[in-house]
Amino acid sequence: MSLNIIVLAKQVPDTRNVGKDAMKEDGTINRAALPAIFNPEDLNALEQALRIKDANPGSTVTLLTMGLPRAAEIIREAMYRGADGGVVLTDRTLGGADTLATSYSLAQAVKKFGNYDIILGGRQAIDGDTAQVGPQIAEKLGIPQVTYAEEILDINKDHVTVKRRLENGVETVKAPMPCVVTVNGSAADCRPRNAMRIQKYKYAASTSEKEKLSDDLKALLEKRPYLNIAEWSAAYVEADPEQIGLAGSPTKVKAIENVVFTAKESRCLDNDDAQIEDLVKELIANHTIG
Repeated sequence: MSLNIIVLAKQVPDTRNVGKDAMKEDGTINRAALPAIFNPEDLNALEQALRIKDANPGSTVTLLTMGLPRAAEIIREAMYRGADGGVVLTDRTLGGADTLATSYSLAQAVKKFGNYDIILGGRQAIDGDTAQVGPQIAEKLGIPQVTYAEEILDINKDHVTVKRRLENGVETVKAPMPCVVTVNGSAADCRPRNAMRIQKYKYAASTSEKEKLSDDLKALLEKRPYLNIAEWSAAYVEADPEQIGLAGSPTKVKAIENVVFTAKESRCLDNDDAQIEDLVKELIANHTIG
């Protein structure tokens, strides 16, 4: 049994290295100023997809990501680990999207794939922590969803059986296919890069990247179609301009306040509940916490 698997992945800012230029004046993330990494829980989802592929010869794993053209980096990363290829959904009009606009854009891209059996993605991205995009995509596609997945226990053309890791225990559910499954960080870590696959796919490039390559590398990509990473625009996926980017995002950032932490003083408290309560109130009032 062969399956067509789509993995939703995102290149995210490394929140361990957030500096003063992390936000733009309009309240959106300045992604160009931050180191970019593969969203951690999307790697967990990729591993589940690759396990399905291993158990079902002939299956394909295709990455779908939305972002700047440089997001092709995580598609190559996925190919080094076992994915077959990917698509970068990139367009200036997609910039500044909240979860509603993002899920609409990605759902439109999924429709362009046409034939798919299961869509896997991380539970949430570390640059937003909303856990909304996966479920919203399922809703827009009109297919079932399973969230908080820790392991795909069984899969066939009709159903998928999933172990869910919840706050107070574990739940096993069965869902009809096709469906969307979002994967927890508690799932198995993604396998490392494969040396042979690195050699095979190291010259893989997107449409934007090909423009900067030498003539020899361009000729190589012409001879080896599997090295070509597709780029799709908003127009290509037939997205409504009113439902994408800032135009389609009802979530607006009204104000940003930078909080600078300085170690200017220390304070000793007695073992007294009233003193502790007063300190907490003070910390909330000056935005140190809360």
